Amino acid sequence: MTIQWFPGHMAKARREVEEKLKLVDFVMELVDARAPLSSQNPMLQQVLQQKTKMIVLMKKDLADQKATDMWLNYFEKEGITAIAIDVNDKADIKRVIQLAKELGQEKMEKLKKKGIQPRAARAMIVGIPNVGKSTLINRLANKKIAKTGDRPGVTKQQLWIKVKKDFELLDTPGILWPKFEDELVGYRLAAIGTIKDQLLSLQDIVAFAINYLKEHYPNTIEERYQVDENMDDMWDIFVSIGKKRGALESGGNVNFDKVSDIVLQDLRSGRLGKITLEKPE
Repeated sequence: MTIQWFPGHMAKARREVEEKLKLVDFVMELVDARAPLSSQNPMLQQVLQQKTKMIVLMKKDLADQKATDMWLNYFEKEGITAIAIDVNDKADIKRVIQLAKELGQEKMEKLKKKGIQPRAARAMIVGIPNVGKSTLINRLANKKIAKTGDRPGVTKQQLWIKVKKDFELLDTPGILWPKFEDELVGYRLAAIGTIKDQLLSLQDIVAFAINYLKEHYPNTIEERYQVDENMDDMWDIFVSIGKKRGALESGGNVNFDKVSDIVLQDLRSGRLGKITLEKPE
């Protein structure tokens, strides 16, 4: 199955990223710590090419810390600067600023050697929709500049933002790629709320999540929903959760869509625990 989703404003955003890339010294790419590779846009990797880049693993507070450490190590081995943050942690925001200053320093040194007055380092901030980009920008600028929301694709245009005197950020709309060739990538992104729920069957997304949790985080589903640990049939698991949580229709039948919504909200909010949906190979 190939999942396709490519609104017109995202095609335009890609062109604008390509055009503005020459204006910046480095790129700050945001990914979701719960699915760091799946939330990297392969189309953007082609566009960014050899540009200096730092990867920011967002939402580390919702991710499995051991897995996050593995991912940081993975990116380091790939020669890419990476940092994991919680946007509500002021110390993490300071770390992002410090790292960005260090990356911009190389460019400033080159300008000095050419006899050009150093300026603030310039970075382009990119990422897929709903990864927390607008919230991070507001934290970095220490004021509300970018629109925030829990819907994918809130930012629609590019915007320059000053971060103290340290560096300037060029904001860009969240860009998804034309289609997900790998079905698992689509399921991971849907499970963490990156792509719109309507693109895939909610029940399929939740079935994927439950199977993954049962394999990698044993007893999570059983403890949260009091499901029998020996229960393997997905139909039975849905019925059990639905009855426990009152996700019923008239006549007492379990509403599977309501069950799916309950599990998805618990997963996305961290009520199921700190979960990472992919690990480095």
